[in-house]
Amino acid sequence: MTDTAEAFTVTTNFRPPSARVDGYVPLRSYAVIGDGRTVALIAEDGQIDWLPMPEMYTEPVIAGIVDAGHGGRFELRPVDDDFEVDRSYVAGSNVLTTRFRTATGSVEITDALVTGVAGRLPWSELVRRIDGLEGSVKLAWAVIPGNTFGTTPIQRIDTVHGPLLRAGDINLILIGSDHGRTDPTEEGDGEVVGPLEFRGAFTTSPGSHHILCLCGTDDEPIHIPNAPVVDQGIDRTIDNWALWSKNFSWDGPWGEAVTRSTLALKLLIYSPTGAIAAAPTTGLPENLDGGKNWDYRFSWVRDLAYTVQALLNFGLREEPHAAVSWILKSLKQNGREMHIFFRLDGSLPDGVHETHSEGWRGIGPVYAGNPASDQLQLGVYADILAIMSQYASGGNIIDASTDDLLCAFADDACRKWQEKDSGMWELEDLQHYVSSKMGCWQAIDAACHLADIGQLHPDPDDLAHWKKNAEAIKEWVASNGWNEELGAYVMYPGSDKLDASVLLHAPTGFDRGTRMSRTIDAIRASLGRGPLLYRYTGMDAEEGTFVACAFWAAAALACVGRLDEATALMDQLVEQVNDVGMLAEMIDEDGAFMGNLPQGLSHLALVNAAITIDTLTRAAAERSSSDTGASADADELGA
Repeated sequence: MTDTAEAFTVTTNFRPPSARVDGYVPLRSYAVIGDGRTVALIAEDGQIDWLPMPEMYTEPVIAGIVDAGHGGRFELRPVDDDFEVDRSYVAGSNVLTTRFRTATGSVEITDALVTGVAGRLPWSELVRRIDGLEGSVKLAWAVIPGNTFGTTPIQRIDTVHGPLLRAGDINLILIGSDHGRTDPTEEGDGEVVGPLEFRGAFTTSPGSHHILCLCGTDDEPIHIPNAPVVDQGIDRTIDNWALWSKNFSWDGPWGEAVTRSTLALKLLIYSPTGAIAAAPTTGLPENLDGGKNWDYRFSWVRDLAYTVQALLNFGLREEPHAAVSWILKSLKQNGREMHIFFRLDGSLPDGVHETHSEGWRGIGPVYAGNPASDQLQLGVYADILAIMSQYASGGNIIDASTDDLLCAFADDACRKWQEKDSGMWELEDLQHYVSSKMGCWQAIDAACHLADIGQLHPDPDDLAHWKKNAEAIKEWVASNGWNEELGAYVMYPGSDKLDASVLLHAPTGFDRGTRMSRTIDAIRASLGRGPLLYRYTGMDAEEGTFVACAFWAAAALACVGRLDEATALMDQLVEQVNDVGMLAEMIDEDGAFMGNLPQGLSHLALVNAAITIDTLTRAAAERSSSDTGASADADELGA
């Protein structure tokens, strides 16, 4: 084992872990680790409550976050219930360290989904390294799989190399060192340990070293890990993350929040294809009443485009190219038509079904699949064309097939912008949503830019048609989307509702003037709760505030020249993360996380707002310096 002590961030913020109620903890309690194929959600008390293995989209057999009784879990905690916890990520990585302190001693747990010598492993391998620090601490652990997402019961298979647990084609095997594994038929503490689990206990001492490794495969042979090798794998994984972080460059404000959000986004990149998941979970409720428990384990075109934008701004090359190539291939292979989202393997979603999970804290139902796949959302045209405009402007070349595809999408935007759609919020109520019209303008404007720099090659008549439609959209929004009495762009013509997604179109350049500035004020006054915002009028009765919207407001303030206000708002917003920098989709008015997590759109909004504010602040400072210099020169000439 290499010495990695200097890489660890040591803190002293010990506190009692969040209490479990009927097996559930607050969603704010979760940290996330991952390996480019899947993720694990780890609560403050050390219990893993979400872990699909080996893929992010595999039916999870550890899914206690949405069914504490039957979903499955990986427990690891002190036997003494009276303990305190402190945790942090290893600097520049997605490897988590958790420290437990009891009356008798302290212990450190390092959790990682490990990577291999040549990148990601061909299988999934979660390693938990336990190091005794002071005194002695008795720890108990258990891997108790469930199958609330599938129809095949858990089976125990005894092999020549020891037992494994199987659910359909998913196989789990556990190995360790000095981990006190209990024979599954042996009586302990007066009860018989069930056969459909792995379980054990051990006591740490100063300098003691213990390993637990859970390996998962799906419809393939089972690799049996070697404890010393997986121990080294943690250090190798830390080194791999450190190498990646060296290529990440950010010298602007809110550095800790931006860096952690970027690392969270990296977890959502499905490395086998380059797809970017909206979130790695499903079924986490958007309110306490149920009924809004959606599956986000798909790659939305919108979220992918925003992620590529952020990664390009950070100077990263491989992930943006992989994501762009994947989404273009997926579109070409599925009819060369626009789609809202894809499965992580590039195929189209195949419907929705209700799982057997009861839901977090009993708030269900929990679905596999998402019903929005067949909607018309006009803003998606902007997502593709705008990101390709940025990609090409960064020194890349658009191939002939993609040229044809993007020209067709620009034509589609011209043809369809006058239609009603479901809007960004995937609503069943079809309307002429103003933000959708703004999105079509952005799409056409990006296509025109690509043509101007020689990356798209439309017929001259088509290019003229694009420009004519871009101007027509501007005129339509000015005439139909503005409500002078409200002092704001409205959600759709004739409505008095406000929609925070309009704020996205200050950064796009649709409007950075007085009307957008007044709209920001109206939206914050009507939809705001402290620094946070609801998505649109009426959502305060249905769900929590939508985290991304507040960051959009901060970016929009900067775009209309209100840089001091943008910075002040951003200072408040970066404090909304949990103790390890994670963000969910929504935050309730009491500060509780709601919805799936980590939510890519929330972290993207943080990162892109920081980039926008920093860029515009630097530009303003340069202008001020230039103006000061020019004034001094003029004074000298006058003298």
